[in-house]
Formats: sequence, C-alpha cells, structure tokens
Amino acid sequence: MDMKSNEIRQHFLDFFEKKNHKIVSSAPMVIKNDPTLMFTNAGMNQFKDIFLGNKPVKYPRIADSQKCLRVSGKHNDLEEVGHDTYHHTMFEMLGNWSFGDYFKKDAIIWAFEFLVDTMGLDKQRMYATVFEGSAQDNVGFDQEAYDFWRIFLPENQILKGNKKDNFWEMGETGPCGPCSELHYDIRDQIEIDEISGAELVNKDNPLVIEIWNLVFMQYNRKSTGELELLPNQHVDTGMGFERLCMIKQNKKSNYDTDVFQPLIQKLSSLCSIKYTQDEKSDIAMRVISDHLRAISFSIADGQIPSNVKAGYVIRRILRRAVRYGYTYLNFREPFICKMVSTLVEQLGEQFTELKAQESFIAKIIEEEEATFLRTLSTGISMLDKLMDSIKKDGEKQLNGTDAFVLYDTYGFPLDLTELICKENDLTVDIEQFEKQLQIQKERSRNAATVETEDWVEVIACPETKFTGYDSHSHNVKIVRYRGITTKNKTLFHIVLDHTPFYGNSGGQVGETGKLFNAQESILVLDTIKENGLTIHITDKLPQHPEVEFTAEVDSDKRKASAANHTATHLLHKALREVLGSHVEQKGSMVSSKIIRFDFSHYQKLTSDEISEVVRLVNKDIRANHLLQEQRDFPIEEARKSGAVMLFGEKYDETVRTVKFGDSFELCGGIHAERTGDIGGFTIISEGAISAGIRRIEAVTGEEKVEMDITAKGLIQELQAIFNTKSVLEAIDKMMKTNTELSKNIEKFSKEKNDIIREKIKSSLVEENGIFWHIAEMKFPVSTIKEIATQLYGEYPNIAFIATTAFDEKPGIVVMFGKKCVEAGANAGNIIKSVSKLIQGGGGGQPNIASAGGKDISKLVEALDAAKSMARDILKK
Repeated sequence: MDMKSNEIRQHFLDFFEKKNHKIVSSAPMVIKNDPTLMFTNAGMNQFKDIFLGNKPVKYPRIADSQKCLRVSGKHNDLEEVGHDTYHHTMFEMLGNWSFGDYFKKDAIIWAFEFLVDTMGLDKQRMYATVFEGSAQDNVGFDQEAYDFWRIFLPENQILKGNKKDNFWEMGETGPCGPCSELHYDIRDQIEIDEISGAELVNKDNPLVIEIWNLVFMQYNRKSTGELELLPNQHVDTGMGFERLCMIKQNKKSNYDTDVFQPLIQKLSSLCSIKYTQDEKSDIAMRVISDHLRAISFSIADGQIPSNVKAGYVIRRILRRAVRYGYTYLNFREPFICKMVSTLVEQLGEQFTELKAQESFIAKIIEEEEATFLRTLSTGISMLDKLMDSIKKDGEKQLNGTDAFVLYDTYGFPLDLTELICKENDLTVDIEQFEKQLQIQKERSRNAATVETEDWVEVIACPETKFTGYDSHSHNVKIVRYRGITTKNKTLFHIVLDHTPFYGNSGGQVGETGKLFNAQESILVLDTIKENGLTIHITDKLPQHPEVEFTAEVDSDKRKASAANHTATHLLHKALREVLGSHVEQKGSMVSSKIIRFDFSHYQKLTSDEISEVVRLVNKDIRANHLLQEQRDFPIEEARKSGAVMLFGEKYDETVRTVKFGDSFELCGGIHAERTGDIGGFTIISEGAISAGIRRIEAVTGEEKVEMDITAKGLIQELQAIFNTKSVLEAIDKMMKTNTELSKNIEKFSKEKNDIIREKIKSSLVEENGIFWHIAEMKFPVSTIKEIATQLYGEYPNIAFIATTAFDEKPGIVVMFGKKCVEAGANAGNIIKSVSKLIQGGGGGQPNIASAGGKDISKLVEALDAAKSMARDILKK
C-alpha cells in the first residue's frame, strides 16, 4: 500500500530520533541577518553559524525537515519547474546532521538502512557516487566513503563523481568537503534491461534521479583558494522529500503524488480543464501548484510580495503563476487565492504558520493577482499598439528595448511577449533584450560590489557574550577582525568577546559608540548581526588589537532607541485592541529618532481609530509600567503564557520575554526601564505599503516635543496670516472662494475658446473638399488641442496644423478629421517627424497629436514641414 507523504516525513524523523538525533523545526524560508542569502536554499542554512564556528554546538546530532526555496543565484530551478517531473521552487529537504560527532561510516550506514530497511527501496536500483578527487585542490579519491558503500552495494553501483557533482562548498570561502550522492532508478524493468542506470546517473534523466546527498565537511576554503582541514568534521545531508514520495508512491512524477495532486485537482475544478488533457494546460497546472506553495510559505514566514529584494522574488513567482493561468487556463479573475485552503488542509498541521495565517495569505495573494491581471491587460494593449506600428512599417521584429521596457517597467513577462508576437508572425530581438537586461544587472552589481578579507583571529572565543541588557559599557578583548571594501571605501568588522552593543535585529537599529583605552579611541559607526556574529563596524583598526579595551555605547541614543522600542510594543497592543486580533506585526524599524511599524490590516485607519490608538499608547505611558523581563525562558512556557510571537522568526528553545502592563512579547531588544521613560507618543503618518500591509510612523519623547513646538508655531503663523483664531474656518472660506474663482475662470476660458474657434472657422480655406487651417498661434498647446478637438467633431474633412511659442516654449499641434484619416493622414506620424526640428518629442493618435520642444527658431520650418507632409498625403 502506498505511503502518504505526511507518513513518509514522520518515518524519517522517527528513524533519526531513535539514532539519538534532536528533532528541530524548520527554520523560516525567508532569511534574516545574512547578507549572502535571501532565502533558505538548503537544509544546512540554519546551521551555518555552527559550521563557521560562530556558534557553539548544543546538540551534536540533529534531524529536521527544512522548507527551501530555489529561485535565484547559483541554485535556480525556476525555468525547469512544471516542465519536468522533479524540479520545484519550494521543496522540503529532509536532513540529518553531525557536528563533530559521527562521520562517513554512520552517515552511509544509516542512509542505506533508512532507504532499504525502513522505506523498502530496492537496492538494485540504487547508485552511490563518491568524489573522484581533484589535483587542483590536492585532494585524493574518497576511498573511505567508497569502502563503506562497498559493504552494501556492488562496485558497478558505486560511481566516481567529479568536483562539480561530488564536492560541496558553502560559498567561495568557508567549510566544504566531498559528498556522496544517492541516485535511484524508477524506470520500468524493460528500460533497465536495455540500458543500465549507471550510464544515466547525473545525465538529467527524469527517471534516474538524485534523492539524497551526504556531505562530509572536512575542509575550510580560504580566500586564497587553498584548502585546510577543519578542526572538527561534520556531516550535512539533504534528501528531496518530494522525490522520496514519488518513489514510495510508485509514480513517475513528483506532481502525481499526494504532495501536489490535491492542489492540481482543485485548480482543475476551478478552470474546468482536466489534468492530463493537454500538455500546455498540464504544465500550467504544475507551475501554479508549485508556485502556490512557494508564495504561501513565504508570506507565512513574513515576506510580503513587493518591489524590493526578497519581496520582488516572491512577486515574480506569483506573477509567473498568474501568467500561466491567464494564458493557458483562461483565468481573468483571481484564482490562486482560492487554492490556499487546500494547501492548508494538506500541511496546516505540520506547518502551523500556514493554518494560523490562512485568511491573511489568501487576501495578500488575491490583491496581488488582481493587480497583475490588470497589468497583463495593460501590457497586452501596449504590445498590440507596438505590433500595429511594426506591421505598418513593414517590419517583422519587435525591438528588444521595447520588450525590456514592458518587462522591467510594467512587469510584463518576456515569454508572454514572445508568445503573443509569435501568434502575430513576429519575432522579438532577444539579443537586444538581453543586452538591456545585462546593463541593468551590471548596474546593480556595481552598486553592491563588496570585497571581503579573511578574518584575522586574535584570541579563541566560542561566542560573544551580550551584556547590553545590564550595562552601557564593558571591558572587552578583540576576538577577530577583517577589512571590508565597498565603493572605494574601506571599513573594518570587529568581533569582541563581550559586548554591550546591540546589533541591528528585530527592527532595532545597531548601536553606535566607541572602543577605547589609555592609548587610543575608535568610533563604532554601527553594529550588525551576521551569521551569528555581533559585528562592530569601524573606520580604522586598533594599533594593538591584542590589548584590552572598554566598549561603550552612546547612552543618549540608547535611551531614545529603548524608549521607541518599548513604544512599538505598546503600539502593537493598542492596534490589536482598536482594530482586532487579526493585526500582526510584519516589520519594524526602531531608531533613536523615529518608529516605523508595519502590520497586517486591509484598510486605511480612520482619524478616530488613529486618535484612539494614540490615546491608548499614552495611557500606558502615563501608567509608568515597570519592565518585567524573563531571560532564558523555555519557549513552550512562553507560548502557554500567551506571549506574542512573530511569524517568520526562528526561536531558540529558551527565549527572552518582555512585559509592560498587558503588553507581553518575545523580544531580544533594548527597552526602557519604565513606560514613563517614553515621555509621550504621537503618530505622524499612516498608509499602505503593499496589499494588506499598513505602515505607521511615530515619534516619542524629545522628537514629539519638537514636533509639538513646530506644529504650535505653524498654527500661530496661520492665525496671524488669516487674522483669526479659527484657522480651519478661514481655510474653508478661502477654498470656497477659490472654487468660485475657478468656475469663473473656466467659464471665461470657454467663452474665449469659443471666440477663437469661431474665428478659425471663418478663416478656413477649402481646397479639393478639405478645409485647411495652417497658422502660428499665441496660446498654450493645451488650449490649441482643446480647440482642435472641438473642430474635429464639427469637420470630418479638416486639416489643422498650428504652432505656438507661448511662454517661450515651442509647440506644435496637428489634427485631421475622420475623412482625412481614412484617406491616409496620420497626425501621430507627422508629429513624430517634425518634432525633431524643434528639438522635442511628442505623440498621439492618427486624428490628433502634439509635441513640445526647445528650439523656437525652427518653428516656422516645422510648420512648413508638417504642411508639406499633410498636402502630399491628402493630394493622393
């Protein structure tokens, strides 16, 4: 009997739990505090700090199922998704880990035992690869791994692999080592009899696939490229959950398993197209089902679709799914949002963040879909116009620059542009498109070029101890340092054994201050957290890094930041009281000057709601609640106690809780001792930043006082200007007066235009049935266009050409009546041609078009040229 996917996952975790592994939960798919990665793209990411030696080993053996996303950078499977049977954007990686404990022998024995003895896989269909060695790195054949595999598999099922396939590296530098892949042949026996699976391993055969990779980390790659042995050897394994399900459920495609079929069947019912009916619609259903998972888990982990970094990647995935539905499944209304409930039914128990945020995820997706469907409609309309122009010019190819503008500015996918052009017997200049794309990439790459030196170790220290909760300063020693060069500026990263400095995290900005002793003083410009390290950024290195220093935080900035951080907690509580329990924090920025707080809510706050939030926060401030914190508090006890936890955060087994009155949250930030220290609170702005996400900006303390003083001064100035205490009444009166004046001006303008129009009508010259008006005028282009539009409605056979130098700005307007247009006249084409004479540009429709320019001296020449072109066309 086939094994369900949820059972398969549990069997894996149970197996390694019996092997004394600590079972941990998946880290969020969206990564924070690591500038090298936006998303978790491998199971090892959450253990990166341990491999780098930045964090001590708490559990020497660990196993988990990790949510991963591969859509950018070196690990990018996006284009294969849906077109083959086994690539995905979001997937689960089953993994077991050893941190300086067991090594190759146990990793290989247990891999074989789990797959063959527990899962019942046929060992005759299994192939193991081992590293063949590299002369360049002076690393030999992995004889040790080979010998262990020989215990279980015959020699013809143990294959040598090259550096590309069988040597795993975290990056250009850092821990690395040989790996041993496990491949499985799921072809029918008749195919196996014809050709051995050994000949198809790592040959992109969809039925001879890699299912598990055992990485043996035993080296460190230095910035010089040289390899050195690590002091401790580690094991890092990753098995494709979806691929294992395919094998256990006797399928030839991951998409035919119970991981994807419920989603595909739901989509099939929504579009009324049967799966397996048509190749293109089948691909669309696979793409959409895959992308739904990636989008939903990303939103659940706190990453909302946007136009910035990780948010932009998620938006692209969502839009790619919408495009497939639009093109191949005939969807014109949001549809992906209707599949969220099916996903939650599948995985809500295993991944509770999905279940807890089901309605929020669906709402975000729905609004994003609706927006992009409008974009698709707009893009198709723009593309239609471009294609019409191409065909009229007798060309057969869309300019690559135009295709890039559609893609980059309007989010219109290149492949859809190609598809529509192909349907109209046109091609796209892909070479020009790629050139424009490369220019953009180079611009982005140059803006972010960073050169990083190797760490220089001063003393051995397992991790930095944070002392900032209890003091502003501490005697410290430098553990390590390195140089960082960016945009021709060199800064230095310094790690200390102890630090009172809070590193940028949890929305609170990094602290500044200084390192000093009797010999020297160095400014700390910022403090960041990166790969588990608290890094102090300076613009110079100490002359003697080995001596002791005092690390001292800027006290005034700390007090202001602490007050603002506490205010965000009070704000969060107040928003939930006023708006409802659906409000969840979705991001924040806390500095010494300002608070920025992002939260889930679907509509603009009313002035009454904002006022009530401000009242509640200030009420808590006046209550002067004392800070109640608990450090190293068990996470389960904190959860049971009702502490607010943020989705998308990976919490340790013990946490810090912060309580002010009824505000009770998990938080590692710096806070005020009492809420009274905040001084006062006011909201300065509220608005939307993306679908379903609002942002409040607020100030407290001295910043609020300064704002109040400025506001009061402004009111007094307005009272003096209007000579009244009631400024609002005076402004209202002024606005009513302005409205009346505007109406009168509009009336006089219309009367003036009527007079001008009648004068033009009386001066029209008829030639061969066409009424001509060719003249220099003394009005703005907008006025001339308005008059021309009125004449267009009265004269189907009018040819109107006028230039103007109003306000020293040259302009030209061309208008043709309906019959002239039918005869071949095109105002847009004429404007496009003659506007170059006045060093300008413009455009319009065949019936009316206009342009502005810079060179007044060429107006007469432009008028004559337009007249000549019009006469040549209308004489035919």
